[in-house]
Amino acid sequence: MDALLVPLATTLGASVDQIKLIFCLLVAYPLGSVFIRIPASQPSLRHLFNILVSAFFFIPVLNLPWGFTQLLASVLGTYLIAANVKGPMMPWIVFAFAMGHLTINHVIRALYELSYETFEITGPQMVLTMKLTTFAWNVWDGRRPAEDLDKWQIQKRVVKYPSLLEFLGFSFYFPGLLVGPYIDYASYSSLIDGSLFKSANPEPKKGPRRAIPTGRKRVAYRKMLVGLLFLGIFVVLGPKFHFGTALTPWFLSQDLLRRIVIFQFCGFTERSKYYAIWTLTEGASILTGHGFTGYSPSGESLWDGAANVRIQTIEFPPNFKVLLDSWNINTNIWLRECIYKRVTPKGKKPGFRSSMLTFLTSAFWHGIAPGYYLTFVFGGFITAAARLCRSGFRPLVLPSPGAPSTAVKHLYDLAGTLASILLLNYVAAPFMLLTLTDSLEAWRRLHWYGFWMVGSALVFFYSGGSKYLQKLQKKHAKPAVVAEANKLPQTPGPLVVPPLEGAVQDLVVKS
Repeated sequence: MDALLVPLATTLGASVDQIKLIFCLLVAYPLGSVFIRIPASQPSLRHLFNILVSAFFFIPVLNLPWGFTQLLASVLGTYLIAANVKGPMMPWIVFAFAMGHLTINHVIRALYELSYETFEITGPQMVLTMKLTTFAWNVWDGRRPAEDLDKWQIQKRVVKYPSLLEFLGFSFYFPGLLVGPYIDYASYSSLIDGSLFKSANPEPKKGPRRAIPTGRKRVAYRKMLVGLLFLGIFVVLGPKFHFGTALTPWFLSQDLLRRIVIFQFCGFTERSKYYAIWTLTEGASILTGHGFTGYSPSGESLWDGAANVRIQTIEFPPNFKVLLDSWNINTNIWLRECIYKRVTPKGKKPGFRSSMLTFLTSAFWHGIAPGYYLTFVFGGFITAAARLCRSGFRPLVLPSPGAPSTAVKHLYDLAGTLASILLLNYVAAPFMLLTLTDSLEAWRRLHWYGFWMVGSALVFFYSGGSKYLQKLQKKHAKPAVVAEANKLPQTPGPLVVPPLEGAVQDLVVKS
């Protein structure tokens, strides 16, 4: 494949690894159409197809035969551990096995100082680690009484242990193997046997139900076009506008306001590459049938289950929490269901310990660069400040039930969107710059505006601001509105930046 792809990379001025990755993501589209045409009555052929396509991607295209061998070793090791270890430590043994292997490769990547343009095994291994550890927990849930499980655990539990071929097909499900999103075993099994399409409700409005719902191709190829659009944005604008721009003499020569504005544009172009690859993989997954979630009231089929990013919500977020929940959605689910909940003792609410262990997991999963830790830790403080702002100010601007929205409410929403984007780009910079020196220098050139925003909010709320706003709420707002606006979930939602707000509040209060 190098004879075809290397000249193409030279012509386009892109790295060979990037061209190879995009080639695989695009080839997955026709291959997805082939996959779904394999009869559901022949599940073994579907499993074999996944394995062979993945081997094709890794060996002749990406030239990563050793990488593929490593993935296979992780898969076989997990299969043996989950089958033979019957006690409650089984999922943690699988976690240590898969995460330990991944961390070794993260260290190797760091030692060789490989750039983001180099595609090697850690990316697919990160996806596989989520898949294997989730499988281990699903198997353990299948061995526990149903009354001890929550709704998600009941839906995803594995009661019948898969054959080796079934497990290999699941592990190497090709549309999401390279960059995600990962798929859990229950979803994969329902895709293979076709039960995914039989369990949907309600019935389509017009015509009899088909074995495979209509509308799949339309949605999938629309995703492909969106992915290619964002890929084009990154190719054209990425070389000039990226977080590294903040380290250039040209950036420093601009006045502060212009620097902040330019930095926001850099953040958008950095995100565009993730929008591109995740939307492309979503479309390929939909072509295989994955992602079907039922029918709309008008009878159209819905294909939202394979989404890993909600672009519009990220670029125009109502608040920081919603923004985070819309980014890398499947990783959010993994952190919540396989780490955050699992480290919380039964009968107790998640607290500081659960939050910090989730943070450490997310950090090690991403890698060992200091920039990851700067992003995750500060992200916890941002989330804490954002929740305090929402519970403190939102009840004061909400209109009475049934009344139209006011200008003050619109200004509040606009301020929330602007603050969320400013903080997103500020906190995400170290994630891309990686080193401590570059990250701190970029923040310094922005005059530490993110720290001023979050720090001033936390100081205000913990120095009496919360009590003052609560008094205003009781005085000016109707009790029902206040109660609804202050209603918060018992546990934080899933976050790639881990749910650290409880830990942050504990630390602030104790200090």
